[in-house]
Amino acid sequence: MRKRVYITRTVPEVALELLKAHQIDYTVWTEKRHQTEEELIPVMKDYDGIIVSGPLQVSRQFLESCPDLRIVSMMSVGYDNVDIEAAKELGIAVGNTPGVLSGATADTAFLLLLAVSRKAFHMHKEIIRGNWKFWDPTANLGLELKGKTLGIVGLGRIGFELAQRCAGAYGMKIIYHNRGVNEEAEKELGAVRVSFDELLQQSDVVSVHTALTPETEGMFNKEVFSKMKPTAIFINTARGGVHNEPDLIAALQNGTIWGAGLDVTNPEPMAADNPLLNMPNVAVLPHIGSATIDTRNAMAAIAAKNVIRTFEGKTLEHAVVENRV
Repeated sequence: MRKRVYITRTVPEVALELLKAHQIDYTVWTEKRHQTEEELIPVMKDYDGIIVSGPLQVSRQFLESCPDLRIVSMMSVGYDNVDIEAAKELGIAVGNTPGVLSGATADTAFLLLLAVSRKAFHMHKEIIRGNWKFWDPTANLGLELKGKTLGIVGLGRIGFELAQRCAGAYGMKIIYHNRGVNEEAEKELGAVRVSFDELLQQSDVVSVHTALTPETEGMFNKEVFSKMKPTAIFINTARGGVHNEPDLIAALQNGTIWGAGLDVTNPEPMAADNPLLNMPNVAVLPHIGSATIDTRNAMAAIAAKNVIRTFEGKTLEHAVVENRV
């Protein structure tokens, strides 16, 4: 019997072509609304796999309610929305797509850093509002990045690529906070591993690249922002849950930190009346870190290959929970 896969969003054609080539049937959810876990459970009883793109919560209840499910293939690096322990217990493989989106996401972090440092989003909106009328040499001044210190929390692939850009373009000093040592970054970029508090105190830019876990959820809060420089910029392209949004808003409003660039918010989507959207020193994007043609095609291909390899009884191309071969 042919295997069947449910796909929670419209994905690049490369994924569908791969599934077709391996005689795997699929259904793609094309409506522009999010399906809930409760809505999908009765549907998934007819499927052997699922490619997840979006915020679907894959809970123990979901996994236990899908008796034929063999693979949850994430079209993302993050998998904090999946009950990993339940998947292991039930023998359900979980795959993700690391590596291929590092460059695109690092570019987004770099874009946000530049936009915040020169108030670019705010100034663009000022033109639209009709406020480009008089040149004031003391107004709308930004910050220069040359020779400043970049502090990276979670120096993995994405953080490393951002560090390369900042060191190469602006000669920025790189410091980082990790559980372990990143020898490549220390050798190639002269990165220095420091404590979390040291990073907060020394950095002109703090960029977050950690996974969302119970330990990192809300880690950037009022206390943490208070330890940063009043001229510091906070960048988050990881997960919105890593920062406490009310605390971030307060830190920006009272001048505890200078600015912020966000590709991720909490919640997502962000409300149109969120005060962050109208702050001069803030730049917000709608979670587009991996949104390039090349990157999304690569992510879709890996997600499809993880499904194919599961059905063929092979190890996954990228596994969070390995297929029981």
